[in-house]
Amino acid sequence: MEYHKDRFEDYSLIVLDGNKWVAILPANRVGNTVHSHQGLSYGTIIVLDSIRIKEYLEIFWTLMKELKERKIDLVHFKLVPKIYNKTIADEIDYASFLMKSQTYRSDVYLVIDMKHQYKPNRNRDRALKVANNLGIEIREENDYLSFWNEILIPNLNNRFNVNPVHTVDEITKLAASFPEEIKLFNAYLSDVLKAGVVLFLFKDVVHFQYSSGSDDRMDTAALDILFDFVIKKYSNKQYISFGSSSENEGLSLNEGLAYWKESFGAKTLTQNFIRIETKNYIELNNIVK
Repeated sequence: MEYHKDRFEDYSLIVLDGNKWVAILPANRVGNTVHSHQGLSYGTIIVLDSIRIKEYLEIFWTLMKELKERKIDLVHFKLVPKIYNKTIADEIDYASFLMKSQTYRSDVYLVIDMKHQYKPNRNRDRALKVANNLGIEIREENDYLSFWNEILIPNLNNRFNVNPVHTVDEITKLAASFPEEIKLFNAYLSDVLKAGVVLFLFKDVVHFQYSSGSDDRMDTAALDILFDFVIKKYSNKQYISFGSSSENEGLSLNEGLAYWKESFGAKTLTQNFIRIETKNYIELNNIVK
């Protein structure tokens, strides 16, 4: 989180059992509200694998009671999609239920479960034939500048009136710090850049953090074949995550984008955002005491 520490008032917390760290909550503060860090894609309480459910509820109670005493009224969690958990880990679902949490946002993520045979539909098959016939070339590269300035920024500006979350300097710095976890693949036609994807790699998941094609991407199918290349290259992973297809804080579905991802065989997974009032820590009293 170092690269954007100036954007947030850090309010990360550590839970100790004596001198032993048992949990951490990456977080930032906005007024009387704490967020499970707004600078991270996902956030929750991170605990030792050995923590039992009773201990987890004690940790949750301790955090909420402490935050209430610090005049924090609300905690917002953007929960981790379950494909990223290293093991079964629904403790926060139970704790938030007991504390009467509210789900205020739910984003639609499209994900391929690689336990099933990868099979794009007929529309994607036709597009892949077009790209192959044109001779689209795919390269793994380390220079993010061309993709950012020539493809990604113009596309996001024109279609959604937004900029990438990361500047090119930030993504370059992150990729240099995590060369095995962040990868850039670009697609070229006659040495002209036509599409690119930035991947975040995890133990079991490949996530398309950024993906974009040039204005003629429908004619060249460069982005189609780039996705197909990545899916096949990382077929040893359990999940291929295409990212969100919802907008307007989850209230609107981008149907075209969702269909395009589904045409590769992706299925729906949700990422929920919940709000908890810290005063409700008392709802756990009968369990932790």
